[in-house]
Amino acid sequence: MKKFSFVISLFCSVFLVNGQEILSIDNALQIALENNYDIKVIEKDLEIAENNTSVYNSGYLPTASVTSGAGYNNNSSLLETADGTKIEAHNVVSTNYNASLGVNYVLFDGLNRKYSYKRLKEVYNLTELQARQVIEGTMLSLYLAYFEVARLSENENNQKQTLDISKRRLLRAEYASSYGQNTKLDVLNAEVDVNNDSINYLDSQRQLTNAKRNLNVVLGREADITSFNVDTDVQYAIDLNLQVLLQNALDNNVLLLQVNKGLEISDYDVSISKSGWMPTVSANGSYGWNKNINDEPVGFSFANSQQYGLNAGVSLGWNIFDGGRTKTNVQNAKIAMDAQEIEKEQFTQELTRDVYNAWEFYQNALFKLQVQETNVQTNQRNFERTNEQYKLGQISSIDFRLAQVNLLNAERDLSQSKYDAKNAEYQLLYLAGELLNN
Repeated sequence: MKKFSFVISLFCSVFLVNGQEILSIDNALQIALENNYDIKVIEKDLEIAENNTSVYNSGYLPTASVTSGAGYNNNSSLLETADGTKIEAHNVVSTNYNASLGVNYVLFDGLNRKYSYKRLKEVYNLTELQARQVIEGTMLSLYLAYFEVARLSENENNQKQTLDISKRRLLRAEYASSYGQNTKLDVLNAEVDVNNDSINYLDSQRQLTNAKRNLNVVLGREADITSFNVDTDVQYAIDLNLQVLLQNALDNNVLLLQVNKGLEISDYDVSISKSGWMPTVSANGSYGWNKNINDEPVGFSFANSQQYGLNAGVSLGWNIFDGGRTKTNVQNAKIAMDAQEIEKEQFTQELTRDVYNAWEFYQNALFKLQVQETNVQTNQRNFERTNEQYKLGQISSIDFRLAQVNLLNAERDLSQSKYDAKNAEYQLLYLAGELLNN
C-alpha cells in the first residue's frame, strides 16, 4: 500500500532544564505525526480508498456460483388407458437431486467498467491529497500551538522578573521608611504594585498551562502533561520570494490540487454516463447434474433418471431507448464539470489574493519585529538609568514604575511580534504547498 509519509530528521534530543523536558519543534512534529487523531482517521480513509482500487472491486473478474437442491414428493395417481384399463398408484414416493456450477462474465458494458475503475484510482489519488491536507493542517496547527506556548513562556518569565523587581523595590521602600528616608505612602504604593504583579504572574502561569494543554491535544497525548518547556529560539527563512511563492502556490497548493483532481474525476463521470448508450455483451456457462428417483414408477415414467452436461451462451443487450435517462445523466455530468471549472477559477483567484495578503502581513511582521527589538533596547536602557536614579533618590516611585511597566510592555510586544512573524512565514509556506518541504 502506498504510504503517505515523510521522514522527520531529529536534530535535537531531549534536554532537561530545571527538571523539565525541553520539547523541540522537530520532536513535537514527530509526536503529532504519530499520534494526532485526525491523521489516524485519514489513514483509515486511505486504506478504504486503496481497497476500492483493488481488482476485486473493478468488475473485470467473472462471477461464479454453485447451486444445489433436493426434493421429496409423495403422490397418488389414477391413470386410464385408451382401452379403459385403469392404473392406480397410492403413496408413490419420488426424490430429486440437483447441482450446478455457473460462470458469468461481462465481455463489454459500454466502457462503464473501464472508466469506473479509472475513476476509483483517481478517487484514491484524491484521498492521498486529502491526507496531505490533513497533515499540513496538523503541522500548521502544531506550529501555532507550539509558538503560543513559547510566547507565553517568555511572558511568564518577563512577569516573574517584573515581580522580582517590585519585591526588591518594596523591600527598599520598607528599609527607607524605617530610617525615615521616605513616607509610608511609598511603601503602600510598592505593596500595591507587588500585589498587581503577583496577580499578573499567576495569570501568566495559568495561560501558559492552558496553552500547553492545547498543544497536547494537537500532539494527541494526555492533556495534563504540562511539565515541559519549549524552545524559544526562532530562525527565519531568508530566501523567500513573492513570485516564487505565487508560482509554487499555483503548482503545489494542496487545495488547488484537489480541485484539479476533482475535475479529472468529473471527466470520468461524463464518460461513465455515456456508457448507457452502448450495448452490453455477456458470456455465461454452466455445468449441471440432475437425478430423479421414483420408488413405484407409473405408466411411462422411469424408475431412475439422471442428466448432466455443459451449457454455454452469449447474450447481447442494448437499451435503445431509456426514456432520456442517459441523455439527462450526460448533460448533468457536463454541467457539474463546468461548475467545477468555474470553482477552480474562483479558487485560483482567491489563492493568489491570499498569497499576496500573507506576504504583506509577513513583511509587516518582520518590520514590526525590527522596530520592537529597537524599542526593547531603548526601554531597557531607560529602565537601567531610571533604576540608578531611583536608588539615588533622584526620581519618584511613580517614574520608576512607569519605566518598569514600559519595559514589560515592550518585551511583551517584542515576543508577540517575534512569533507573529514566524507564524506568518509558516502560513506562506502552507499556501505555497511547501510546508512539507520545510
